Amino acid sequence: MEFINYIIDLFLHLDKHLNEIILQYGTLTYAILFVVIFAETGFVFTPFLPGDSLLFAAGTFAAAGSFNIHFLFILLSIAAILGDTANYWIGNYLGPKVFEKKIRFLKKEHLEKTHKFYEKHGGKTIIIARFIPIIRTFAPFVAGVGAMTYSKFILFNIVGAMLWCALFVYGGYFFGNLSFVKNNFSMVIIAIIFISILPGIIQFFRHKSLKKKSSI
Repeated sequence: MEFINYIIDLFLHLDKHLNEIILQYGTLTYAILFVVIFAETGFVFTPFLPGDSLLFAAGTFAAAGSFNIHFLFILLSIAAILGDTANYWIGNYLGPKVFEKKIRFLKKEHLEKTHKFYEKHGGKTIIIARFIPIIRTFAPFVAGVGAMTYSKFILFNIVGAMLWCALFVYGGYFFGNLSFVKNNFSMVIIAIIFISILPGIIQFFRHKSLKKKSSI
């Protein structure tokens, strides 16, 4: 319960936590951000880590002079690319049997949902998934299980990672210092998280509605 409260607090007060890290670790904060973004995209058991909101917050602090914005964008794009690549090879190593076995820390429903999403959107899933929490973490894993060759995957991976980082890092840089955003930073972060999960909520209710109709 304490851990869950910490995660909620981390999301809701990302500006304060990031500010504390910058004050305590200085330039080492770059490495910390790199590790968090790598882990959020690289391991199927860490989808709870901040992604979109962290990129936006980092961009905001870059506008205040805490980071070099262009270096930050390049560094976090590399972290996102390497994270998806690691996730792809983990899926590739475990293979198709992963759909049959019960593996600890691996939520079967997330895996199956991502697989269906993949069947619907094909290779574009790797790009689209960057903007959808949970799906973002599972998409490269499913691709590695056997849905896509690595030569094809890496192209979608690079494009998706750079678009994702550019949108949120530069979004934070250009809009984070607006007085409205500064005075309502926590609300802005909540809005970003909500917008991020909105496609999943819509899909959930759409699926529920179709299930209801088919049972009539």
